[in-house]
Order: sequence, then structure tokens, then C-alpha cells
Amino acid sequence: MAKLYILGGREQKLSLTHDRPHWAWYEAAVILQVDTVSGEVRTCVEYVTPAEARANSKASVNFHSGTVVGNTLYACTTTEVLIFELPEFRQVGYISLPCFNDVHHVTPTSDGNLLVVSTGLDMVVKITLHGELVAEWSVCEEVPWTRFNRSIDYRKVESTKPHRSHPNFVFELDGEIWVTRFNQRDAIALNGSGKSIAIGVEKPHDGLVRGDRIYFSVVDGKIVIVNRHSLKVDQIIDLRGIEGDPDRVLPAWCRGLHPVDEQTIWVGFTRIRQTQFHENIRWVKTVLHKNTLAPTHIALYDMVENRRLKQFDLERYGMNTVFSILPAHE
Repeated sequence: MAKLYILGGREQKLSLTHDRPHWAWYEAAVILQVDTVSGEVRTCVEYVTPAEARANSKASVNFHSGTVVGNTLYACTTTEVLIFELPEFRQVGYISLPCFNDVHHVTPTSDGNLLVVSTGLDMVVKITLHGELVAEWSVCEEVPWTRFNRSIDYRKVESTKPHRSHPNFVFELDGEIWVTRFNQRDAIALNGSGKSIAIGVEKPHDGLVRGDRIYFSVVDGKIVIVNRHSLKVDQIIDLRGIEGDPDRVLPAWCRGLHPVDEQTIWVGFTRIRQTQFHENIRWVKTVLHKNTLAPTHIALYDMVENRRLKQFDLERYGMNTVFSILPAHE
């Protein structure tokens, strides 16, 4: 696939962000198209959430993780699901529900519905394309709405942090619904089977099923590959070593995967914000001594030969955070 769609956001001007809370970092949701052969990058979408679906005028607007199926893109902001027809990016669907808070991922299901990760409520919901609720699951082994109030419009709540679990990414596997859990460093099935995948090495984000493999991104710069049948880790690829120094933590937030084949993979990296140095993130603190931080970018890696093949800096095109790398419709 020569062209890719990159989903993310543009941050508020630097002078305005120093004192801003985490829920107010980004001013616009952005989708870029990157031609990985010619190097051409163009902006496909710039979007701002309307006032009725935001906590206030300062609340962040950016695209989190999405899914492409055929000529349809399913994208989400923190409080919305947007459906686009490709390649024109004609908006053909829109859903915003009171249970949407810090939404991190949307994907269509095999039965024609949508799965939405409402990260701020530690919850996954299944909805129809018209926004009707089909099912809901807490990711914390509790009855949904135990810690939250169903009568509250959580789109209007700035933040529910600290999250007990912070689910990031939902996927279907052999008839079951799975979700990655950031704080627990695992992925779990939500259908009651009790199955789980221990990631362990660090906090995961993406969980992409490709053939017999499940690819998980880990925030400190690792790719964890799991056998879909045994649910055991087959391989851990440490991109820090590929970058040249196995003891050097890659100074960027690793999130966003697109496996090209079993040998090569595109990986997204978001520049670490200075405010994250003050958070309780063990691996981030190890890069405090670095003079410079990696800009927001995507890179193509050869996982067999352990080398980086290509890299595209996205900050020059107005993208400061990356959540998804998706195949572009051609």
C-alpha cells in the first residue's frame, strides 16, 4: 500500500499549552494522507467538534484510533464517531452519545454494529449505526455504571482521570470481543470466557489481528506479537535496539500500527510533551536527560532484518499526535 491515512491532531500553540490540563491540549482533529513512495503529504480533513458535544470551548479535539473497511473510514474524537466515505472523505455518519468520554477507538463488528471504547468510563459499548445501544461492558470486572452515573452527560465532563483501567483498543477474535487495558498491561475478552493476553513489558495501545498474529503497540517503543491461537507472546521487537542503542529509551510515545506484511510494519510515534515528565510514567522519566525529543512521526521497520526503512516527520504538516495508521483508498 503506497499511501496511508494518519489520524491524529494539532496541538494548541506552544505558548498556550504550558498551563493547560491534559484534556485541553489539541485544537483540531487532523487526517493526513502520506504517499510513502513520493513523500507527498496532504491534509484530507481538519475537524473541530461542535459545542454541543464538547465539555467547553477549551476541550481537546483530535482523532483517536479508527478503522478502514473497504471505502469506509470509521473515526472518533473524544466524544464522537464520524463515518467517512473514501476517498472523498464525504461524511456519511455521525454519532455522539452521553456515554462518550475520552473515546479512544471505534471499529465495525461482524454483525454490522460498532464497538466504541469509552476510555473515560472504563467501558466498551456496542451500538448500531444509528447510535442505539446494543450492549455495554465494564473493562474492570464490575457491573457497568458501578462507578459512573447513567444520567450524566459525560461529553460535558472535562476528565474522569485517574482511570482505573484506561482501555484503548477493541477487536474481535474468534467470536469474542477483546480490549487492550493500559494500566493492567493486558488484553481481555469481554464475553465472559475469562481469556486474557498478558502483555507485561509495558502499557499497550493497539491490538491488530492479522492472520495468525495479533500485533500490540507498547508505549515505550516495543511491538509485542502474540499467537492468536495460543494467546501467548511469540516475539517482542524492541524498536529502541533498531534505532541503534538498546539501552536508550526511544524518546517518543509509540502508538499506531499498520503491518504491511509479516516482515514490515509502519509504527507511529508522538512527541512526548513536557507535562508528561511530571506524570508517574516510569519509562518517560528515563529520557529526562536527553537534549532533544523525537518529533511526531511515522516509521517503517523491517522486523526480520531489524532496521528502519523509512521515516516521515508529521509536525511540519500540522500533526502533533498520532493515533492511527490506516491503508489509504486508491
